[in-house]
Amino acid sequence: MFTTSILTLLAITTSILVQAHTVITYPGWRGDNLITNETFPYGMQWMYPCGGMRTTTNRTLWPIHGGAIAVQPGWFQGHATAFFYFNLGFGTNGPDNGPPNMSFPMTSVMQIVGPSKNPYPGTFCLPQVPLPANTTVNVGDNATIQVVETAIHGAALYSCVDITFALPEDVAEVNSSNCFNTSDISFANVYTINDASAPGTSSSASGTSSSASKSVSPSRTLWAASLASVLGVAMWGFL
Repeated sequence: MFTTSILTLLAITTSILVQAHTVITYPGWRGDNLITNETFPYGMQWMYPCGGMRTTTNRTLWPIHGGAIAVQPGWFQGHATAFFYFNLGFGTNGPDNGPPNMSFPMTSVMQIVGPSKNPYPGTFCLPQVPLPANTTVNVGDNATIQVVETAIHGAALYSCVDITFALPEDVAEVNSSNCFNTSDISFANVYTINDASAPGTSSSASGTSSSASKSVSPSRTLWAASLASVLGVAMWGFL
């Protein structure tokens, strides 16, 4: 599994990496699936659940109470925005000795916004991604983190890192060298508004907002993605 070597990989400016696809720069990565060939004519990363990569036995330690996840979103021209999902699969009793499913969301869906429709130029990091709600783990348990990036036309890219839960003091330190945010990428809340202003009628709308706060009348309710828990005051400063 790639750890520090990922930083070297990101420094290599190849046309594949610049134009496409997602790299998990922390805590690790199943392996290089930035590949397009006869077997994967559209690219490996389109393959559910982990971009065509098999489960690895070289797992990365990750804190039992949640921890950092850093991503280089990449992508190709023509997509100024994308949605990100962070999921967890437990155990090794599923296909290919991996989890039976990836059905446990770790965060609410979030949107990233690039400076243009060119390939995303930077990296972002969530310094404290929690465990899925109502789940507990023990030291030594195995799991897989799945990162899903969805384009504006609905297609998704999949990347994974296989982890073993450990005590925080046994996990490599998270600092500004492996968990940082570039100023080229911003974030937006994903929200839903239910409009009950007319008696006997109801309607709903969904969208995104780049502001963390929004004024809502008493007849409406608004749900916003809880980015504060992972992007708030704990976020490393932009470099």
